[in-house]
Amino acid sequence: MEHGITVPAGPAHLKKQIPSLLEDAANLLSARMRALLVELRDEWKKLEEQIEGIDQELAQTATKEDNCRRLLTIPGIGPLTATALSAAIGNGTAFHQSRDLAAWLGLVPRQHSTGGKSRLLGISKRGNPYLRKLFIHGGRAVVARVNRGNHQFGSWLTRLEARSPRNVVVVAMANKLARIAWAVLTTGHVYSAAACT
Repeated sequence: MEHGITVPAGPAHLKKQIPSLLEDAANLLSARMRALLVELRDEWKKLEEQIEGIDQELAQTATKEDNCRRLLTIPGIGPLTATALSAAIGNGTAFHQSRDLAAWLGLVPRQHSTGGKSRLLGISKRGNPYLRKLFIHGGRAVVARVNRGNHQFGSWLTRLEARSPRNVVVVAMANKLARIAWAVLTTGHVYSAAACT
């Protein structure tokens, strides 16, 4: 901005404008600044290639392992979540019921009881924060993308959205995904939309 050069916010805009910034001899960028931009652009490109390679490796790993293949049949669960959950809990038999897994992930409401009255608060956020974040992102994807008319989640999501804020709906969906994942892992069956309620 000191030299009158502005780029809209976001990596896509910057990636698009770097070549024209480097080629424009009329702008007031010094030779050192141009060299630094070239170095940063090359480093950025290398990081993107490394990320793409790791993503492909995770996808291959997920398709080779039986637990991960079954988890991938659940909407909102991709290779990253499938491999992380499988590595963390194996076949899920350490948990006696699906609610135990959801509680371990911190996707259940906290309770506060006083004077014989019990109040439900926000989620407990106990357990594995990385897996919780992955499930919440998966829940957000399902809420945003699932075809409400053709999927078992559709009517449940619509009813829940009518009475709850968006983030509550997302966390409820993440909780449901965790419970389905537990069922898929412990039974050894693939996910079936018809079996979900």
